Amino acid sequence: MAAALVGSVAACGGGSTDKPGGVDISSGSRHLNLVAYATPKTGFDKLIPAFRKTEVGSDIGFSQSYGASGDQSRKVARGLPTDVVNFSVAPDVTRLVKAGLVDEDWESQEPNKSVPFGSVVALVVRQGNPKNVHSWDDLLKPGIEVVTPNPGSSGSAKWNLLAPYAAKSDGGKNPEAGLAYVTDLVRDHVKVLPKSGREATTAFEKGQGDVLISYENEAIMLKRKNGEAEPNERVDYIVPSETFRIDNPVAVVNTSDDIDAARAFVKFLFTPDAQRLWAQAGFRPVDDGVKAETASLFPGDISKLWTIKDLGGWKAVDKQLFGSEGEITAIYKKEAGS
Repeated sequence: MAAALVGSVAACGGGSTDKPGGVDISSGSRHLNLVAYATPKTGFDKLIPAFRKTEVGSDIGFSQSYGASGDQSRKVARGLPTDVVNFSVAPDVTRLVKAGLVDEDWESQEPNKSVPFGSVVALVVRQGNPKNVHSWDDLLKPGIEVVTPNPGSSGSAKWNLLAPYAAKSDGGKNPEAGLAYVTDLVRDHVKVLPKSGREATTAFEKGQGDVLISYENEAIMLKRKNGEAEPNERVDYIVPSETFRIDNPVAVVNTSDDIDAARAFVKFLFTPDAQRLWAQAGFRPVDDGVKAETASLFPGDISKLWTIKDLGGWKAVDKQLFGSEGEITAIYKKEAGS
């Protein structure tokens, strides 16, 4: 099975720029380095300029780095200059706690366990849904090719796989059924292994695969492009009736040269104004009032929304499924050669 994308997919995933949307974000007498996973760049492109319009943020410039969550976490652990991190999964922050770079109590420092926004796992299909995909079972139809990133490097890949695993295992009560589904999916239907969620989206945009498993916000972003896209690049998306809640944590790196600025920026991410900007960018807000206010932006009838807590938390899930000896790791080594 092919295990790599065509070389034209950018290795950095989401990339970075000092002028998102033409707005300069680098100037200021103070400076913050944001290191994040690839997917939320579209959100930060709105949030950072908004923060710089506030009194506290008016003289703070930013540099940004985006890429696969696990890779980004490892870079910070190796010494990449960083003030604030935003990763796809909590274990990528835990790595920095172990390295002495993030406080042990980071989850309690901000609301909602320091998760300022999130999403749910969705299925992106070609416009008109020609393969008639509506559920997790439909991904296992003969001939269906699925694009989803490599869980060895990508946090989004873990969420993508946890959604059908939880649905098929009844929240982990029948792990054999969940693992059987993942085995069938990886062995027979996953033909490429992008490093990050953003690379997976790019691969799908370039015509690879029939279905992209992705964050709902990526699906929203792709569908918004339909008006300017070529007919063969237009998409629809489905939020399965059983899916998984995605929590993307943020943390301050305690070796920051400007801890006060870093904490001010992180706190801003939870304000109602910032929460509305997250929603506009396709991410689900965590503020209850803004949730209700923006509910119409997130259609879909979810009958069961599984969470990482339902499966015992990230420490248990990583050890059982995604660690070096994890059961899903073993599936990928055997079936995908990764």
